[in-house]
Amino acid sequence: MQHHISSERIAGLDPDGLTIAQVVERRSRYGTNDIVTAAPSGWREVMRETVRDPMIWFLIGTALIFLWLGDLLEATILAVALLPIIIMDGYLHRRTQVATEGLSDRLAPTARVLRDGAWMKLPAREIVVGDTVLVEESQPFPADGIVLAGENLQAEESALTGEALPVRKRPLPQDTLAGLESGADEIAVDHEAWGAAGTRLLTGEAHLRVVFTGAETLYGAIAHSAHAGSHERTPLQQALGSLVATLVVAAVVICLALAATRYYQGHGVVDALVSAVTLAVAALPEEFPVVYAFFLGVGVHRLARHQALVRRAVVVENIGRVSCICSDKTGTLTEGRLRLEHLLPSSSFTKHELLLAAARASRPASVDPMDREVLARLADVSLGAERIATFPFTEDRRREVGIVRDATGDLHAFIKGAPETILVMTDLSTGEREEWQRTTLEFASTGHKVIAVASRPLPHWAGGEPDRGYTFLGLLVFEDPLRPSAAEAVRKAVAAGIRVIMVTGDHPATAQAIAAKAGIGAAPPRVIEGTDLVERLRRKDPDCLQDVDVVARSAPSQKLDLVRALQASGEIVAVTGDGVNDVPALQGADIGIAMGERGTRSAREVASIVLLDDNFRTIIRAIAEGRQLFENLKFSFAYLLMVHIPLVLTAAFIPFAGFALVYLPVHIVWLELIIHPTALLVFQQLPSSDELHNVHNTKRPRFFDTTEWVLIGLAGLVVTLAVTLGYVRSLGAMQDVEHARGMAMVTLVVASAAITAGLSGLRTRTATISVVAAIASAAVLVQHPVLAELVHLSPLHADDWMLATVAGLLPGAIAALLPLRRRLRK
Repeated sequence: MQHHISSERIAGLDPDGLTIAQVVERRSRYGTNDIVTAAPSGWREVMRETVRDPMIWFLIGTALIFLWLGDLLEATILAVALLPIIIMDGYLHRRTQVATEGLSDRLAPTARVLRDGAWMKLPAREIVVGDTVLVEESQPFPADGIVLAGENLQAEESALTGEALPVRKRPLPQDTLAGLESGADEIAVDHEAWGAAGTRLLTGEAHLRVVFTGAETLYGAIAHSAHAGSHERTPLQQALGSLVATLVVAAVVICLALAATRYYQGHGVVDALVSAVTLAVAALPEEFPVVYAFFLGVGVHRLARHQALVRRAVVVENIGRVSCICSDKTGTLTEGRLRLEHLLPSSSFTKHELLLAAARASRPASVDPMDREVLARLADVSLGAERIATFPFTEDRRREVGIVRDATGDLHAFIKGAPETILVMTDLSTGEREEWQRTTLEFASTGHKVIAVASRPLPHWAGGEPDRGYTFLGLLVFEDPLRPSAAEAVRKAVAAGIRVIMVTGDHPATAQAIAAKAGIGAAPPRVIEGTDLVERLRRKDPDCLQDVDVVARSAPSQKLDLVRALQASGEIVAVTGDGVNDVPALQGADIGIAMGERGTRSAREVASIVLLDDNFRTIIRAIAEGRQLFENLKFSFAYLLMVHIPLVLTAAFIPFAGFALVYLPVHIVWLELIIHPTALLVFQQLPSSDELHNVHNTKRPRFFDTTEWVLIGLAGLVVTLAVTLGYVRSLGAMQDVEHARGMAMVTLVVASAAITAGLSGLRTRTATISVVAAIASAAVLVQHPVLAELVHLSPLHADDWMLATVAGLLPGAIAALLPLRRRLRK
C-alpha cells in the first residue's frame, strides 16, 4: 500500500517545527484535526428527533380527542404510550451516538507536538498539516503522516485493515524525503513509513510529520462518508419518496371513505374521526424512506471493512448491480511490483556487466519501478561512475540515455528502453536483431516486460544525445506477477454473470498472457488494440464489443468511449483507474473505482469508491457486499409490506362490513413498536460472503420480481384472511368485541414474528430477540387480565392461541421462500 502526497504539504519546513504564524495559516488552509464529528447528544436532541415521528402527533391528537370526550382513562393510556415511543427513539439515537463514540475511542485525545523548537502537549484537534508529532509506545497516531524517525516500530492497524497482527514500521528514507522537499510535485510513500489515525503504535517511539488531518485522514474519510451517506438522497430514494406520496394519497382516500361509512352506519362523528385517524397511521408508509436511509449508512461501514472506501452513498445502491468491470491490469489484476526475473546478456558480456550497465542508464532517484528494481539489485555495489547528463525516457522516444564518467575519467553513454527502439541503434547484424526480437516477443507473449541495454564510449563528446553506434549488451526481463487472488475473483465474477474486460496500455501479447492467467474471456482471450476499438465504435454496431475481452495499447479517450458504448448496450459499468488520464472514464462510469495505493489525488477525488488495497478481489468483495445489502433491504421492505398489507386491509374492510373497529389507537402503537425496530435492526445485520450469485441487472433497479411480488401479496392476503376469520369467529353470537380484537392482535403479532423468522432465518441474535419479544408482548398484554383490560382486549383460550399460531406460521413459511429462492439462484 502506498500513500501519495504533494510537496506543498511538507516541503520547506523548519526542523524546529512550525511557527505560530505557520500554524494559523495551515489551519486556515487545511482545517482542524476533527477526524470524527461528535454526534449531537442530550435529551434535547432526542426530543428533536422524536417530534419528527408522525406517531407522536397521532397519539397526542387522539388523546386530546378522548380528553375532550371526558374519557380520562383512554386519554391517559394513550399519553403513557408516548413513553415506549420516546424510549425506542432514544435507543436508536443512542445507538448512533455509541457508534460515533466507538470510532472516537481509537483516536488520540492529546499529542506532543514540536512548535518553535519546543515540545508541547496539545489537544489532538489542534494539530495541523506539517506538524512534527512524537508518538510514544501504546499511543494512537493522532493524524496521518510520514514516519521520520524511530527504531523497532510496530503498529496495530486492525481498525483500518481488519488484520490483528502487528505491522512493522520504518522511517522514510532520507533521499525520498529530500526529493519531495527539493520540489518534486508528488511522491509515493510506502505504508511501512506511514502512520495513520485510528491505529496505535505498539513498540518504539516514532516521530511523525503530519500530512493529512481531519476528514482527509483515511479513518476520518470512512467516518465522514458514512455520516454523509445516511443523508444523501439517491435516485432510488427519490423513487421511494414518490411511492410514499402515492401511498399517502391512497391512504387519505380510504380514510375519508371509512370515516364517511362509519358515520353513515350511525357510529357518530367521534367514531368516524378516530377510525379515519387510526387507519391513516396504520397505512402511513413512513418506515420505507427511514429504513432506506439507515441502510445507506450501514452500507458505507460494511464496504469500508472490505477495503472499499465509499465516497458517495449512491454506490451502496449501485455496486451490487454492476454487470461489467473494465479493469486495469497493473496493480489491480497484477501485484503492481515489477521483479527482475531474467538477465539475458549477449555472448560477449556477463550478467553482472549487463546489470551494471542498466544501473548506469538509470537515474539514482528514479521512481520508475524497473529502475528501482535494477538499483536495488546493486544496492551494495558501487556504480563507479559520475552522471554527467540524462536524456529521459518519453513515450515517443521509448528510451533513456545516461552520460557518465567512469573512474578513469572516460565518458560513456548507457542506454536502455524498448527493444525495438534500442536494437536499431546498435551495431548488430540484421540476423542478430531478428533473433533478439524473437526472444523479446516470446517473453512478451507470456506477460513479461522486456527492456534492452546497450552502451558506447564517447571519446569526443560535444553534447547532445548519441543515437547510433551502440554495442548491444543484452535484455532484462521483468515480470509483474498476477495477484494470487485475481484468478479466483475473476472466476466468481464470471460465474455471477459479470463481464470482465481488461484495459491496458501494454503490448497485445503481454495483455493476452495476463488475461489468460486471470481467466478473463475466451481461451485464448480475444484482444483488440485501442485503434481497432475506435474503428469498431465508429461503425455503431450494437454487437461490436461482444467478442472483446482485452483492449491493449489503449488511450484514455478510448477507455471513456468503451465505457459509453457498454452503457449504451445496457451494461452497468464499473471502471478502475489510478491516473489523471483515467478521470474521464471514472466520471463517466456508473461506478468509478480509484486505486488508493497508487492512484493520483485527482482520480481519487472523482471516483465513487477508493480501493484501499488496489486489489481486484476487493472489487468482487464490494460487489458481493453490495448485493447482500440490497438483499437485506429487500427483506426489510418485504417484511414491511407483508405486515402492513393485512394491517391496512383489516383496519379498513372489517369496519366497512359493519363490524366494530379492529384496532384502537393503542393497538397501532403496540404494532408499530414491533414493526419499526424489526425493519431497522433485524435485516441490516444479515451477513454476506465473498460468493456472488447471478442477478438480473437493469438500469432501473427493481426491488422485487414478479414471483416475489406474488409471494409478498400471498403472505399479506393469508394474514388478512387469518385476522378476519379469527376476528369474526371470536366475536361470536355474544358480540365480544374485546375478545375478537385480542384474537386479531395475537394473530397479527404471531404472523409478524413468523415472517421475521422466515426472512431472516434467525441467523442473528437480533432476529431471535425480535421474534421472542414480539410473541412475549402478545402473551403478556393479552393474557394478563389487568393489562388486557387497559388495552381493551380480553384473554384468549388455548384453542384461540392454537388457531392464531397455526394461522400466523403459514405466512412465515411463505416468507421463507424469498431467501430460499436467493440461495437456489447461487
